[in-house]
Amino acid sequence: MVVPNEYDLGGKVAVVTGGSRGIGRAIATGLAEIGADVVIASRKLETCETTALEIATQTGRRTLPISCHVGRWEDCDRLVESVYAEFGRCDVLVNNAGMSPLYEGLPSVTEDYYDKVHGVNARGPFRLSVLFGTRMAAGDGGSIVNVSTGGSLRPMPDDLPYCMAKAALNALTLGLAGAWSPKVRANLLLPGAFDTDIMKAWTPEMVELATRSNPMKRVGRPQDMVGICQLLASDAGSYINGAQILVDGGAYRTL
Repeated sequence: MVVPNEYDLGGKVAVVTGGSRGIGRAIATGLAEIGADVVIASRKLETCETTALEIATQTGRRTLPISCHVGRWEDCDRLVESVYAEFGRCDVLVNNAGMSPLYEGLPSVTEDYYDKVHGVNARGPFRLSVLFGTRMAAGDGGSIVNVSTGGSLRPMPDDLPYCMAKAALNALTLGLAGAWSPKVRANLLLPGAFDTDIMKAWTPEMVELATRSNPMKRVGRPQDMVGICQLLASDAGSYINGAQILVDGGAYRTL
């Protein structure tokens, strides 16, 4: 495919956490399609390897699968060292990994549950952003894209720890936008309801309501996140920094 110069990521390296499936997989593929070599990071190495091979075959770009539990500080450190050992650089970091297990009610939330949700959704992105961002700033610069949730703007009781952690990610992004400027940009994406593994736990009534109430009359698809990530990762978005972008089909305006 012919890529406009300002979108061309040829010679660049992108790291996508939670990159083996769903939104992360779509983003990793989309960045490879405009020239980036991509690192697929997720907890299960086998799924990372499968996704990395498929993206490499489809796009012709170099790919690197790495097992990484972003909720673990030492795994984040190892991911950074592995990327620089293999490629010598990182130009784009997409903090996409997330988790939101169901719970019966707020009193049922345990300390272990809370810590795990916060670790994956907030603490891990902090550590990765700090380590990658510092090296980006010392090199050719780069772009950090954090994937949050529209729910962080209007939390509900049934996913409150998750929304609290994502709200921390929102705050992190705004802080990072000025941490290494102008060499490193940081931006935030706030998806709404998307047809991913998380939606498998929804009841048919929940899916129907999300579809009916959305101005676009559907829920999001992973591919819907690709174009905006390509923009934020590339020179086409070189003046976009500290932005908070809803990708929800207009659902938030109806709440």
